[in-house]
Amino acid sequence: MEYRVSAAAGAPPAQVFRSFIDVERWPELSPSTRSIRRLDSGPIRVGSAAIVRQPGLPAARWRVTELEPDRSFVWETKGPGYTTVGDHRVTPDSDGPGSTITITLRVHGPLAPVIDALMGRLARRHVDQELEGFRAAADAAAPSAG
Repeated sequence: MEYRVSAAAGAPPAQVFRSFIDVERWPELSPSTRSIRRLDSGPIRVGSAAIVRQPGLPAARWRVTELEPDRSFVWETKGPGYTTVGDHRVTPDSDGPGSTITITLRVHGPLAPVIDALMGRLARRHVDQELEGFRAAADAAAPSAG
């Protein structure tokens, strides 16, 4: 399963990226996240981990696997027979100070089709809500928003 969504945002990429890596604040941005508790301290880095609680899903331990400052944040969680990857990217607009936010959710492994059948619809709704939360936060903080 792969699900990808994108939206334009009024804020520059660096500002959007700050929302990506401030994971403990995600519950304020979207109803898709109940709580996130970091398992380490300091700046988010490859290897950082957190316990994520989302409505309708079991708590999961997510670990950062890729981080490109001001551009992308990727983390994953593993279950028996599957791995779920959350990819958060922001790119600059070619014609202004804004950016484009893209979130991709991938589930792979032998049980990925079962996971998709059981939780795919809910997971896609969570990704949509997450994207809207990041977009709204970016637009509220955009230079023209005052």
